[in-house]
Amino acid sequence: MTKRVLVVDDQPELRKLITMTLKMGDYEVQEAEDATQGLEKVNAFRPDILLLDVMMPGEMDGYQLCQLLKSDEKYQGLAVVLLTARGQASDLEEGERVGADKYLVKPFSPLQLIQTVRELTA
Repeated sequence: MTKRVLVVDDQPELRKLITMTLKMGDYEVQEAEDATQGLEKVNAFRPDILLLDVMMPGEMDGYQLCQLLKSDEKYQGLAVVLLTARGQASDLEEGERVGADKYLVKPFSPLQLIQTVRELTA
């Protein structure tokens, strides 16, 4: 069964790169450009895994969206990977606090991305 991935990032180039990488791995991929659109797509698309940028413009950042999803039983089973350029210990702790399953620090390799997605959707 094809796994569904939702990529939420405000950088179109990065979304495109992630999407192209995952499509080679036979994943069904959709994109959103901010957390609000991401939440709408989570409800419509029902992904198995969410690749979520931490710092985005708008009403919600990645941490807030992650916490919202992880605190609602309706989204049980949805894996969330936070993507960020911020790799400080405090950032990782915040990711853990909001319930993220994994944390990838930008720039990450396509191989690292695929391994992470494969591991969380197995």
